[in-house]
Amino acid sequence: MHRLLAFHDCRMLDRQFLLADDNKYTLGRAEDNEISTIWDDKISRHHVSLQPSDKGVRLIVLDAASNPVFVDGRTTSDLTLRAGQSFVIGATRFEVQQVTQSDSPRSNSVQQLPIDRRQLAQLRYEDADKRIEVLTSLPAVIRESGVERDLFVRLANLLLAGIQHAEGVAVVAMEPERGKPVVLHQERRFEADGSMRPSSRLTSNAFEQNRTVLHIWDESEAEDDRYTQHAGFNWAFCTPFQDVTSTGGTEGSSDTSGPIGTARALYIAGRSPGEGAKTNQKRLHADIKFTEFIAEIVGSLQRQRELERQQSGLRQFFSPPVLEALGRDLDTSLLEPRECDVTVLFCDLRGFSQHAEEQADNLTGLLERVSLALEVMTSQILRFGGVTGDFQGDAALGFWGWPISSDEAPLNACRAALSIREEFAKAHADPDHPLTDFETSIGIAHGRAVAGKIGTREQVKVTVFGPVVNLASRLEGMTRQLHVPILIDDKLDRLIRKSADGFECRLRRLLKVLPYGMDNSLVVSELVPSEEAMPQLTNQNLANFEAGLQHFIEGDWSEAWRYLHSMPADDRAQDFLAMQITQHGRNAPSDWDGIVRMKKKGG
Repeated sequence: MHRLLAFHDCRMLDRQFLLADDNKYTLGRAEDNEISTIWDDKISRHHVSLQPSDKGVRLIVLDAASNPVFVDGRTTSDLTLRAGQSFVIGATRFEVQQVTQSDSPRSNSVQQLPIDRRQLAQLRYEDADKRIEVLTSLPAVIRESGVERDLFVRLANLLLAGIQHAEGVAVVAMEPERGKPVVLHQERRFEADGSMRPSSRLTSNAFEQNRTVLHIWDESEAEDDRYTQHAGFNWAFCTPFQDVTSTGGTEGSSDTSGPIGTARALYIAGRSPGEGAKTNQKRLHADIKFTEFIAEIVGSLQRQRELERQQSGLRQFFSPPVLEALGRDLDTSLLEPRECDVTVLFCDLRGFSQHAEEQADNLTGLLERVSLALEVMTSQILRFGGVTGDFQGDAALGFWGWPISSDEAPLNACRAALSIREEFAKAHADPDHPLTDFETSIGIAHGRAVAGKIGTREQVKVTVFGPVVNLASRLEGMTRQLHVPILIDDKLDRLIRKSADGFECRLRRLLKVLPYGMDNSLVVSELVPSEEAMPQLTNQNLANFEAGLQHFIEGDWSEAWRYLHSMPADDRAQDFLAMQITQHGRNAPSDWDGIVRMKKKGG
């Protein structure tokens, strides 16, 4: 008869220890106890002894115990516990449970031994050189295994090579629907021996306890072909490990949750020569130590490979600083949606519809060029610490200020916009470049939004939501009407003018406008490269334009006209205001309030 002693404590996960009849166990905090309870300081170093028998488990309180033992609310010093009864010491409750042996003989021929890792750590290999030689091939086995089954085949053969008396190896998993183990792959040392039948009881106990469990059986008992030992084995053990080859999301999905481990186990069975398995337990423990080491390496390398796969996917959306904040364990709690101040950049390709019509017979080639254009946009967004939030055909959305807030976020958004403009300008100057005939327009806005993982149960993406996103899109559309490549809102204008001491860009207020579909007007500004990068447009030119805009807003259109005509002839930003003034004979309407009302999204 075998019994489990289950431990329940509010500060730890439940644990179990197998008690075999006619053995004696001591329980206490000291490490030399058969049952060590180091987590509870109310338990003495040597507190009680436990003696299982066919009548139950006799509990005897030792003289060294300093705190009482309670059974059913009463203190006790000597009592026999039956299955289902429990005792309490300090904050820990110990419950006696009888083990069923549904797939082992009805006799006591099977001995189940949970493995103590502290004992394994002190064990030395007698054939260390051979085992090290086998272990050196393990990283290559994992690296070169393209699919899961390929890994299992290689792993089973490696274990057979490293464990001298192993006759069969299987990789097993728990079947969630039936709660039973299922064999994923098995190998026998000799093909003529047939297939293995891993013990359901052994594998279930190993999974339940999340530790290696060893079965040894007495060959002197009559063989029963319903049970594992009839397969020519006299021992078997099962070592669980976490495998991450199966994850919660599919490759390329936007699910950014961490790896979801699948419960797997290595099942090893064999025959010890000579006097049998019971007299060769030291050798078996060495084999178990070797197997646990392999399981740990497999789990670690698989987790590393999965994290690398996930981080490779995340690099499409997050800059290196954000990935660093997420950490190697991908702390996705940072990605939960929350309200914050963000700077949103919306970048689109001008004239894409015309390109699509002109290249209707070469849509694949057009798609390649559009993909290259989007790559230019996203690479600069990531380069300056932004998050790529969405793609809409030929447009890209980036944002700053989440998941990590920074005073530099607005400035970095401007740096990304100027770099995108510069990259497309270089392509335009090269007639052989695939993007030579592409132009971009960019709108940037700053404000409150909800950013994070947004979507439904079926589909999640990392993006940003709020009026500021709509404003950035409106600004991008207005660039065509105002004849400038980059427009920003007045909040961002004020932030830059306040904090951009020595900043490498310039600003020019262009217009006080009410965008289509919006309720509030704002002054929009152009983001202009430095005077060094764009010498044809001097700082004095920009000051003259803003002076002309102020006269335009105040209704002094004649003076506004004078300032606008002092601008360089190739500066097209003056065209929109000049047209407004010309259409009204250089005189502001009688109801003029300084605001230009746009009639459509694009102006």
